[in-house]
Amino acid sequence: MLKKLVIAVVVLGVIAAGAVGWSYQQVKASLEQPVINNQEVFITVKSGTSFRGLLNQLADAEVITPSQWMRWIGRIEPQLTQIKAGTYQVLPAQSLRDALTVITSGKEHQFVITLVEGDRLVDWLVQLSQAPALEYKTAGMSEAEIAKAIGADVEKLEGYLLPETYHYTKGTTDIELLTRAYRKMTALLAEAWQARDSKIPLKSPYDALIMASIIEKETAIDSERTLVSSVFMNRLVKGMRLQTDPTVIYGMGDKYDGNIRRKDLRTPTPYNTYTIFGLPPTPIAMPSKASVLAAVNPEISTYLYFVADGKGGHKFSKSLTEHNRAVRAYLKTLRN
Repeated sequence: MLKKLVIAVVVLGVIAAGAVGWSYQQVKASLEQPVINNQEVFITVKSGTSFRGLLNQLADAEVITPSQWMRWIGRIEPQLTQIKAGTYQVLPAQSLRDALTVITSGKEHQFVITLVEGDRLVDWLVQLSQAPALEYKTAGMSEAEIAKAIGADVEKLEGYLLPETYHYTKGTTDIELLTRAYRKMTALLAEAWQARDSKIPLKSPYDALIMASIIEKETAIDSERTLVSSVFMNRLVKGMRLQTDPTVIYGMGDKYDGNIRRKDLRTPTPYNTYTIFGLPPTPIAMPSKASVLAAVNPEISTYLYFVADGKGGHKFSKSLTEHNRAVRAYLKTLRN
């Protein structure tokens, strides 16, 4: 009788062990099961969310197909249940383990926005208003109010923000991004002004910022920036008007329809460098780091003019006669 009892206990033990082992394998299999979403999904985990609540959230978002085995994950791999609040990206072909590893790491998804050089503040504000997961706080704010909000003691922000690719997490505000861009430009400008060529005819870092914005609008070719800068410096030294079309366009504002006519060149505005001497009163765009550096350290040259060459670059000239010849060549290229 005792022998039969021992055998029964052993058999039951084997069965129980087999059941535990089988259950263990089912839980492990649920962890390695691929997610079912066929495109990226963003999951925002709120503070205080339980592991079971997270599983329900993943199921509601059609990331996983829930099973009874998933609730036991904490028993075999407790570290995967130590979830942290934040917004996380779940990609197709990931496993549940992959998703949980990210969520328990606390490394939130970094959204990306590239604020482009040569754009104006109004362009940036539109772009920020459409950025995913970014809180848009500047709606209805004036430029002066935005400047105050980001800690800039200025009335006009044009030019004061550094174009760059910025990373941010969900819930970041546009004010926070603009603050970062302002601080980066402030630091860059201070450093550039300190290292400037002492012979340039610019009186302040703000003058350099204005010049940088003009250079930015005149060329997107890095190798040309210092040469374009030299042309404008040479003209300033000689007391010549800068005569640069981008300043005319900026001064026209909403009246600009894509074309500049002769009457536009003759119509005075505070920004029309065909009618004013010296620099316009403010920057006309957001200049890149390359343009800021070119503004304070221009190439040494005797050029006074430049015009597009029809091939993506510019032809630089030392005299008006030479320049007019280059203009005719450019117009011929256009006609052809």
